[in-house]
Amino acid sequence: MYLRIDRLQIEMPVAENPDPRAANAVQELMGGRFGEMSTLMNYTYQSFNFRGKKTLKPFYDLIANIATEELGHIELVGATVSGLLTGSADRGPAETAPLKDVLGVGNPHHFLNGGMGVLGVNATNSPWSGDYIFNTGDLVLDLLHNFFLECGARMGKLRVYEMTDNPIAREMLGYLLVRGGVHQLAYAKALEELTGVEIPKMLNIPNISNTVFPETKRFMDRQSHATLYRFSPDDYRDIDKIWKGTHPEDGSTLNVVDGPPEGGETNPGAYEPAVFAPGYVPEELEEIAKRLMKG
Repeated sequence: MYLRIDRLQIEMPVAENPDPRAANAVQELMGGRFGEMSTLMNYTYQSFNFRGKKTLKPFYDLIANIATEELGHIELVGATVSGLLTGSADRGPAETAPLKDVLGVGNPHHFLNGGMGVLGVNATNSPWSGDYIFNTGDLVLDLLHNFFLECGARMGKLRVYEMTDNPIAREMLGYLLVRGGVHQLAYAKALEELTGVEIPKMLNIPNISNTVFPETKRFMDRQSHATLYRFSPDDYRDIDKIWKGTHPEDGSTLNVVDGPPEGGETNPGAYEPAVFAPGYVPEELEEIAKRLMKG
């Protein structure tokens, strides 16, 4: 079962510069083949179907625990897309054609179908597919795939980073580059434990250090790149049997922190009347709030 906390994994900048084009680029990180939905669902199904949990418990704990962190990553990407879209359309009445200025800008489905929010699609509006899930049951093969998936995901994040300088997008990207690096290294170390092959020597893939990006610095200063969070009050305690030693890039001591990161407030969700979200005029919402308070 899952415990959900109504906070994002990081504090995000306030949405000040609507940017539908950036929102569309970030969509790739949600519904693309190497997006966060893919990492979430790959590791989740592998944890569902894992056999030999008692004998191979540290590897099960690792996959299941990272899967849980990925739930927070899709939430963060969703908040980023929503923030980038907030205020991008005129908030006038329907008869003034408030969406005319976003026609041909970014992804039209953000406005036509998504209520100015994130969708389960990639940057070309192709839907995420369950065919992206790789779960053979063979532990080494699945871990190899997970390492490959994290490397592909990092490539995607770097290319989206190169597409936009929007501060909301780049803050999210800085964090996910650091956390994706943790997952890359974790799966590499798991493979090393199983096979004796020094997979961590292959990192970074692509061969560019997170240290060159200013948005990663504050997270690395907090040792986020060397930390594996344990997303359970009582379980997944054997992840420290794999996540141990030092970071291959800077020698930082790898450590496990019990519980999630402190994080930050969720997107407040400003009204967007042009797409009828949430569907009532402000006066009606005030009346509804009053009725709820009376109850």
